[in-house]
Amino acid sequence: MAFIDSDNILTMLGQKVAPGESATINFNLAKLYTTSTVEIPVIVERSKKPGPVILITSGIHGDEINGVEIVRQLIAKKINKPKKGTIICIPVLNIFGFLDMKRAFPDGRDLNRVFPGNPRGSLASRFAYQFVKKILPVADYCLDFHTGGASRFNAAQIRIDADNIETKQFAEVFNAPFTLHSKIIPKSYRATCARLGIPILLFEGGKSKVSDKEIARIGVHGTIRFFDYLEILNSNIEVPVSNTPSVLVKATKWIRPNHSGLMHVKVECGDFIKKGQHIATITDPYGKFRYPINAPDNGYVINVNEASLVYQGDAIFNVSVDKIKGNGKEETEEEV
Repeated sequence: MAFIDSDNILTMLGQKVAPGESATINFNLAKLYTTSTVEIPVIVERSKKPGPVILITSGIHGDEINGVEIVRQLIAKKINKPKKGTIICIPVLNIFGFLDMKRAFPDGRDLNRVFPGNPRGSLASRFAYQFVKKILPVADYCLDFHTGGASRFNAAQIRIDADNIETKQFAEVFNAPFTLHSKIIPKSYRATCARLGIPILLFEGGKSKVSDKEIARIGVHGTIRFFDYLEILNSNIEVPVSNTPSVLVKATKWIRPNHSGLMHVKVECGDFIKKGQHIATITDPYGKFRYPINAPDNGYVINVNEASLVYQGDAIFNVSVDKIKGNGKEETEEEV
């Protein structure tokens, strides 16, 4: 188990890191078919002054490289060198999926649906178990970076539990363009952090297999503001100022087309759309029909399906709403 002793020495994965030291510790769990060892670098930066431990992760889904780019920049720009405390960065948690540009583990399981794991379970479950036992316990705060899945592009956003006052304050400090009230999904990394009492900010932005410069900028700037709020930011790092407060989104609803065909999107992710506004057009390949899709209500476009071809009923826009009508059930991105 990872821990910091009375002499402020961090012990993790069998290696000790003293105050003021830097270390790259390899997290080894499984091997490839060829018996080659798969190593996941855990990058540790410690100040000589005691303080909080921040654990930063990305790449839980192997094809979400935008999050990897954000953490890479934090390391490359030395933002991860704290004035006090400790910053731990794991740029690629699901190295198996990253190598193949696939969301899941080789066993077909979504790593973010098997926490806290099982030492005798599937490969993904065993990995989650070792991570939770050997790395997570040392963390005081967690930042986890994600993107939209498949062809869906997410507006830059922080997802928080509506009832958690502390993470709400952190989200205001991070100041992504949007802050979403999002239910905690069972067996997710976020659920495990909540059970252990570790505050976590989950960042979403962009889409899988694409590195978006603007999304990366937002993620890096938000992290700098968060570090500054915790008073761990190195004094030579400038704090970006944002004069636009984050838009709080309490609920969203998916818009689905009634026709299959080629989709032509007319709005941008993050736009505010008005009821009746023309937001997309569905056509067939033969030039026989053309069906407009109009916004059913006012709201912000939180997610856009950028697929060129869609079937009727596909989720194509996720838009903010004042409240969910009908049975009161909100569809999450994972349920589309």
